[in-house]
Order: sequence, then structure tokens, then C-alpha cells
Amino acid sequence: MGYLHVEVASASNPKKPDNVCGDAFLSFRTPDATVIILADGIGSGIKANIYANMTISRLEKLLNDGFSLRRAFTSLVNTMHEARGTDLPYAVFTVVRVLNNGETTVLAYEMPEAIFVGRHSASVLKRRNFTLGNDVISESNLFLEPGEALLLYSDGITLAGIGGKTRLGWSSEEVCRFVNSQLVSGTSKKMLAKHIHEQALNLWGKHCGDDCTVIGALCRPGKVVSVFSGPPADRAHDARVVEEFLALPGQKIVCGATTAQLVARHLSRKLQINTADASLIAPPGYSLEGIDLVTEGAVTLNQLFNIIDADPLSFEVESSVTRLYEALADADRINFVVGNSSNVGHADIAFKQQGIMPRHKVIDLLAQKLRTEGRLIDIKQV
Repeated sequence: MGYLHVEVASASNPKKPDNVCGDAFLSFRTPDATVIILADGIGSGIKANIYANMTISRLEKLLNDGFSLRRAFTSLVNTMHEARGTDLPYAVFTVVRVLNNGETTVLAYEMPEAIFVGRHSASVLKRRNFTLGNDVISESNLFLEPGEALLLYSDGITLAGIGGKTRLGWSSEEVCRFVNSQLVSGTSKKMLAKHIHEQALNLWGKHCGDDCTVIGALCRPGKVVSVFSGPPADRAHDARVVEEFLALPGQKIVCGATTAQLVARHLSRKLQINTADASLIAPPGYSLEGIDLVTEGAVTLNQLFNIIDADPLSFEVESSVTRLYEALADADRINFVVGNSSNVGHADIAFKQQGIMPRHKVIDLLAQKLRTEGRLIDIKQV
């Protein structure tokens, strides 16, 4: 299986309509995995929300600092143990890590069970309980495949209707039965989190007794684009770098005439200019058998950066810039292979006069923008 992409959907509400939710969640992607954290701060309102967000920030920092998932989780549980019953920030939480190959770990500290949604039915995710000092934690392990999903939720969902419509609350088993009824009726898995949340509010009635949050994590095959721009710094590495680029997954794009010639020589194929390009602004593109898209380099990348926030409906139709935009906009993960060879042309005063940034700078800026739009970006310098 190739790169597994995880789409995250959420539905949430505070205990009181005029307050903030005491639950908080975060999802982020690394080159190796997607991480989802759901935290439930003690109490409700702004104080609980601060506690939940502090918990998430702490766990995210530990992971970004190189802690393993279990070490970071254990460290945070120990912190919560010390905070229990004091005025220190306290929250319970679940963290999920889905590796790009689908290997998934779910660690929970005093949170309801997750629900696994298979191709045709759902089940409460089995978990193993452990003691960590005086605290009980749980772990689940599974492999997720395209078309499968996980559902996480705070105890505002499992307590829904307690003492009223459900008497003892809405257990995970009952939530799972509701999910299966939704699947039988043809509900899209993307909508499950929203429907669970709506049903919980219905069970609560006029007065919601707790903050309610549901997170849905739906897996599908990831759309990968690999972009090669600029020859390697050492010409002796040309063949190896081209081979490594061609071995990358997904759609292949080459930006730069010199880079394209390098790839063409390696493939023993002819590079041809696209005479059909009718743009009066964008440089013409090229055609090369075995490569999905070939464009000019620095100018095209700069023009793409200049319009990346514009309305695509206003773009030129027959333009290499438009085609490059469409390819990147449709991707979940983008691998940039950026050559470090010097290009004397980029130092020309004409480039500076037109505001054309060098390849490395414009790709870094593009990467920043694409990351804010939720895409996973990996840049390799060669």
C-alpha cells in the first residue's frame, strides 16, 4: 500500500451555548504519520478549554522534540497525575498516530473507547488496559486501510441523556450500534462524526449536560506529487538523483529546462516544447515521455506563487502555470527534490528587476503556503 491519507472531520459544542467548549483537538501531519489529539479539560467553559489546549500543546511539543509516542504519552500522564485534585491544569486525552502505511496506535487516558469503522460495519475498538502508577491507561493497535475510519469522542457523547432519555447514558456499544444503522442507511463515512454529534444533542435534549466532541478520521489513498527542480550540486550525482526522483511515488513534475534536459538524457527521450500553449504571460511548457508535467523553472514557480491565492476560475486555460497549480492543488503530499547547482542566470539584474526569486527561495515560500492549506510537504536538497 502506498501513502495513506487521513481526512479529519469534527463536530463539537460547549455545555452552555454562550460559553466555549471544554474539549479541544488538534491534528497534524509529519513525513511519516498523521497525529490526532483529543483532550477534555476538567469542568467546562474557558478554564476547561485552556486546560485542554495546554495538554494538546504539551503533547505536540514533546512529539516535535523527538519523544517517542509512548514516552510523550507517559510523560503527560505523569503530569496529569500530579495535577489531579489541585489547581494545576488537568485534562484527560486520547492520541492517535496513523503511519503512512496504515499502522495505527491509539493511546487513551481516562477517555471513552474509540470506534473502528470498517468497509461495511463498525465495532468498538478493543483495547488493553495498563496501570501507570495509580492511573489506568489503554492502548489499541491496528492497521487501517483505505475506506476505513476511526471515531473518537469525549465523554459528553457517552453521557448523553443520562438520567433522562438514556437513564445511564449512551455507551460506546450503543454509539457503535447507531453508527452501524447509519452505515446500513447509506450515510457517508465523512458524515458519521456530524451524525453522532447530532444524535448526542438529541439525547441530551434542551440542556446539554457536558461538552460534546466527535472526531472522525477517514483513510483513503493519498494523492502524491513529486517535483524535481534544479540539477544536483555535483554533476557526478546526476544519474543517481534522477533515478531516485523517478522512483518516488505519484505524479512526476519537472520544473526547469536544464533539469528537464537532464531527465530526458537519462531516459534517452526527446524533450519537446509545447507549441500549443497560448499564454502571453506564462513561459511555455514542455513534453517528455514518462513525465506527467514539464515546465520552465524559476519564472513559472514565481508566477505560481503570485497567483496561488487567486480564484482558479480566472486562470488562463492553456498555461503551464495553471497546469502546475492544478497538480499541486489536487495533491495531499508533495515531494520537492531541489538541486543545489548554481544558476548564473538567477543573478541577472533582469530577474531582480522583475521580482523573480531564486528557485530555493520561491519553493520554500510555496511550501509554507501549501502547508497552511493542509498539505504534507517534504523538501530534499541535492
